[in-house]
Amino acid sequence: MHHEFDALYTAHRDDIWRYLRRRAASEPEDLTTEVFLVAWRRRGELPDAPLPWLYGVARKVLANHRRGVVRRDALAERAEAHAEPFAPDPADAAGARADLVRALAGLSESDRELVLLVAWEGLSLAEVGEALGCTRGTAAVRLHRARKRLQHALEADDAPALASMTTVEER
Repeated sequence: MHHEFDALYTAHRDDIWRYLRRRAASEPEDLTTEVFLVAWRRRGELPDAPLPWLYGVARKVLANHRRGVVRRDALAERAEAHAEPFAPDPADAAGARADLVRALAGLSESDRELVLLVAWEGLSLAEVGEALGCTRGTAAVRLHRARKRLQHALEADDAPALASMTTVEER
């Protein structure tokens, strides 16, 4: 069976490579390998005239490849959109953390708990309301007020960079 497959590969590899090269200039070698991998796995089912069947496999492999490229590009765009333009200085991060800890300590226990449930635990307003025994609307109002108090505390500490951290997306 190996000799038959070797003969199939030798007879049709260039045809499949050229087909894929014309359609996907960047990676015809890899795609040709995938086509013949499918042929190897299905070697017991190969038709007597395998070239048209191999073209069909190549078409499907190429379609899968293109979908993968689109997915990777979309993922790269999303990652790039959320990437920071530069690495923050660890010293700045340590100072900012200290400012934030001081500002949080200056809040009332209930305000601090509310802010931390949203910002650090990632709870939605509905979940915060449930955790605190109030409605979503009440939780939203309390969170808005707590954020304002936190922002004022940060600004009073002369930490304007941290003031923007008080804006957490409400879900």
